[in-house]
Amino acid sequence: MKKLGALIILLLLIAGGIYYYVALPALNFHSPGLWSFIISILAIAGIALIPLKKTSKTVKTGYLTITAVIIGVFIVGGILSSEIINARKYCQLINISERDFSTDIKEVNYNEIPSLDKDSAEKLGLRKMGTMGDLVSQFEVNNLYSQINYNNRPVRVTPLDYGDFFKWLTNRKNGIPAYIRIDMTTQDVECVRLNEGIKYSASELLNRNIYRHLRFSYPTYIFDSISFEIDDNGTPVWICPVRNYTIGLFGGVTIDKVVIVNAINGSTELYNIDEVPNWVDRVYSADLLISYYDYYGKLSNGYLNSIFGQKGCLQTTYGYNYIALEDDVWVYTGVTSVAGDESNVGFVLMNQRTAETRYYSIAGAEEYSAMGSAEGQVQHLGYKATFPLLLNIADQPTYFMALKDSAGLVKNYAMVNIAKYQIVAVGSSILECEQNYIKLMNSNGIEDTDENKAEIMEADGIIEKISEVIVDGNSHYFVKLKDYNKLFDVDVVNNIGILNYGTGSNIKFSYTEGIDYNIVNIVY
Repeated sequence: MKKLGALIILLLLIAGGIYYYVALPALNFHSPGLWSFIISILAIAGIALIPLKKTSKTVKTGYLTITAVIIGVFIVGGILSSEIINARKYCQLINISERDFSTDIKEVNYNEIPSLDKDSAEKLGLRKMGTMGDLVSQFEVNNLYSQINYNNRPVRVTPLDYGDFFKWLTNRKNGIPAYIRIDMTTQDVECVRLNEGIKYSASELLNRNIYRHLRFSYPTYIFDSISFEIDDNGTPVWICPVRNYTIGLFGGVTIDKVVIVNAINGSTELYNIDEVPNWVDRVYSADLLISYYDYYGKLSNGYLNSIFGQKGCLQTTYGYNYIALEDDVWVYTGVTSVAGDESNVGFVLMNQRTAETRYYSIAGAEEYSAMGSAEGQVQHLGYKATFPLLLNIADQPTYFMALKDSAGLVKNYAMVNIAKYQIVAVGSSILECEQNYIKLMNSNGIEDTDENKAEIMEADGIIEKISEVIVDGNSHYFVKLKDYNKLFDVDVVNNIGILNYGTGSNIKFSYTEGIDYNIVNIVY
């Protein structure tokens, strides 16, 4: 019987070790995963005691007492962490400042605004991967597609993954040789080759798995959603926020530290939240930031009011997007009544690096109503709208969205006035859409929208890069000149002479500057 008992203990230790290696719970009593781990081990131990008929009554009583205490602490800890008795504390997880829209959100140029959403980025990434003959048979594209600011441009980046177990076995020595980078304005897709491969990733199966590497390096840390980014030099890294629980045992999640892991060599750097480098864009996940505002909006007048009277209760709308502002990435979402009407009372911008939250009181159409209005303009074509971006067009809060066909390709663009969502403009290019929108606002009596505001300017230089893009069946060229921090959009139909130019050519042209950089006339 003693041998049987020893064998059972050994099997419990082996099972516990395997469970820990796979589930990776943090050795921290704030971690729900650790409690699940302990309760699971106790359950297995209880089953193991059944065949030991000669087990003393003291051992059984001690086991039951320990199990009851642990389960009791887990349940009570959950209750004491809940919004029911901590409504005021949950409201204080963020500080919200009310801001002026026209002051904060300047009129932007569309070379800094993403016209693609994540779904379109994924399709572009898969197509690019399909052209990489030496990679496509061994690797797959991860679906992370983190949106970041890189060299002052909105891009999405995502790593490659090993295709399967055997491809991992074959390639793990050299690691993953590339990552995908997509410019969200020009739709340029680049498979960035690395001199040394990515060794630490989510598709690694053993100790170099990024989650296992983090757990063994920081056994007590509870990590929030990690993200893939690149630093200013294009080096791939993992941004790993560390959770801190500030309400009871399991509630009031905040971020107090960040671990940055070099995806190539696994080296780590630990920062306090107020010391995170400015090039980092994604510390707070969009879901965590949105939960902060929902706590604030629903619980400000107490928990019971959020269930019954719901006086003054607000919530974020379903869906969000990202805006590049002040060299950071901000989560944008609307704010509406919990009653579920189809209008917004305002919107919030939430900084993914600092959690700064700004509220703008602007009543108008809810995002999905605006999307429906835009789709109604092209219903004969069956295009679907992306979730809107909020822009300042001629000092008017405006929803901007791309319209995609059934294949996920961008075919048109739409602008919808937030306050008067019956004002909907559509165009095959961003410039055409903006011009149509301003004309509609003028005809509807909205002031301060001078449709002739675009100033004609000139540029002269050597073409550093030139790329062709098809927009609704029409050819456009994006031109980058040396010494110009701009991209110029050339409509080939109106500027057929662009076909005579290539990389290295000297070119002079006139263009409009403002919301976009559009070539008006090529001089030579």
